[in-house]
Amino acid sequence: MDTNDDPEAWLKRAEQAVLDAALVRAPDMGWTSTMAAAAGADAGFSPGEAELILPRGPADLAALLSRRHDGAAIAALPDPAGLKIRQRIRSALKARIEAAAADAPAVRRWSGWLALPPNAGLGLSLAWESADALWRWAGDVAADENHYSKRAILAGILVPALAIRLRSGEAESDAFLDARIANVMSFEAWKAGRDPGAPLRRLVEGLGRLRYGSSVSRRA
Repeated sequence: MDTNDDPEAWLKRAEQAVLDAALVRAPDMGWTSTMAAAAGADAGFSPGEAELILPRGPADLAALLSRRHDGAAIAALPDPAGLKIRQRIRSALKARIEAAAADAPAVRRWSGWLALPPNAGLGLSLAWESADALWRWAGDVAADENHYSKRAILAGILVPALAIRLRSGEAESDAFLDARIANVMSFEAWKAGRDPGAPLRRLVEGLGRLRYGSSVSRRA
């Protein structure tokens, strides 16, 4: 690190450099600690520097990739002011899915790693975080119970829609989205005090605890 460099700026650049290297390595090596160490070396960092940049190895890389895709999706979206809420939600989901699909070979390994039981909590937290970013772009800043229900519903669509996109392609993913958009709008039932079902309640409660009870990474 340049002694005149700002430490936070250096860290952000270093994280992105290692992530770039990881996207090259992951398709063949998987989303593993070994891959994270190799990516750090590829990016020009010593083992000590790589540990400083990614103290949790593949977990930190997983969060960085999800947040990169969140940012790319938001940057690709238009001004939501002229769109109806249903259009906003479809556009947001579509943009997020396509941002991830641009890195499909690595994302397949990333998603498989997150599906492992020890990593499931991180996967849920990142899905919640993505849904929150998309809802905020759409103009929703609700802080009541609808905050949880809308994000749980959106995360519950985003994850399988991305899996379909990676496995079967854009057309099938789009068809899935179009068939599920009505579920996103069902938050009106929550406003009216109706119960959309115990499974969704449990998902909402679990995601809420993950979001506010633990950190996704050191800067979650």
